[in-house]
Amino acid sequence: MNARGIIAVLKKETIELSRDPVTIAVALLMPLIMLFLFGYAVSLDVKDIRYGVWDLDRTTASRELADSFARSGYFIRTADLDKSNIEPMLLQGTVRAAVVIPNGFESRMTHGEAVPVQVLVDGTYSNVAQIIVGYADAIIASFRNGTVARIEPEVRVWYNPSLRSANYVIPGLLGVIMMAFPPLLTALAIVREKESRSIEQIFASPLTSAEFLAGKLIPYGAIAFVEFLMVMAIGFLWFEVPFRGNIVLLTGAALVYVFTTVGLGLFVSTIVRTQVAAMLLALVVTLMPSALFSGFIFPVFTMPYALQLYASSFPARYFIDVARDVTLRGAGLRDVWANIVLIVIYSAVVFAAAVWRFRKKVA
Repeated sequence: MNARGIIAVLKKETIELSRDPVTIAVALLMPLIMLFLFGYAVSLDVKDIRYGVWDLDRTTASRELADSFARSGYFIRTADLDKSNIEPMLLQGTVRAAVVIPNGFESRMTHGEAVPVQVLVDGTYSNVAQIIVGYADAIIASFRNGTVARIEPEVRVWYNPSLRSANYVIPGLLGVIMMAFPPLLTALAIVREKESRSIEQIFASPLTSAEFLAGKLIPYGAIAFVEFLMVMAIGFLWFEVPFRGNIVLLTGAALVYVFTTVGLGLFVSTIVRTQVAAMLLALVVTLMPSALFSGFIFPVFTMPYALQLYASSFPARYFIDVARDVTLRGAGLRDVWANIVLIVIYSAVVFAAAVWRFRKKVA
């Protein structure tokens, strides 16, 4: 690709955008409207909850209590825990709950004493955590093991102790909003040139398809990144969402993600001929999947396996995981690098597909 060609298209697009303040105003205002609409409102039916057990007693009674979670039909035991792996497994999402049974559990029950049993719950999804806490309370409270001893559950929620919905909705909204508006703006901008036939000047120029699309990609990617920074700042400050991670890591991942979403808009624009069709197709392939199949509202791990595979085909799923892990869990690069790599690959594939479709139109 020739950098001069890319810069020429970039300058042309920047001038056109500067002469269209309404588009820029809408691009910056609509994400804020969506932020406040979704930030104040979202019910989850939870099953197949992965849990692990740290059994310090290792008696018949402690094993029966540990197994009672699986027998409830809501939990699936996936790990045996100890001091070294309990936090990493919760951090990585390997388990959503950890049951800690203390030493002397069976003995104290036999003597009719109250026995504290600790349950650590991943609070990244606050609604899910509330349901898990309710299940755990009911299971432990109903466990008797043939005695009348009272067991006192000690439940602690990690990462989102207050169980505020805003704490997981706002980081998720970063992914949804960036998937909603940037692709739409990009798709409309290129299709508008098709309708006015000004695109024919591009076809007749020495510009390659990759240079033209790259020149289009950069200014809209810049606007999308400004949108992200604005939504992140207002969302976290207004809703008082705690930020435990590295802001540089999150903004770096967001920079890759916004160019992915803008690239999707470019790809849509190479398929359709009218602005109405571009708008409808952009909404179908971006906003709807990002809202329903990204884990924003419904956790992906609660979906049927086929739908989990379907959800894996959308980049919003990976970025929302990154945003929540960095924000709530304080995850570092080594914890989220795989999701970032998938977003990078998705971005490259989408841009290559857009170039291929556009070149096909020129030919």
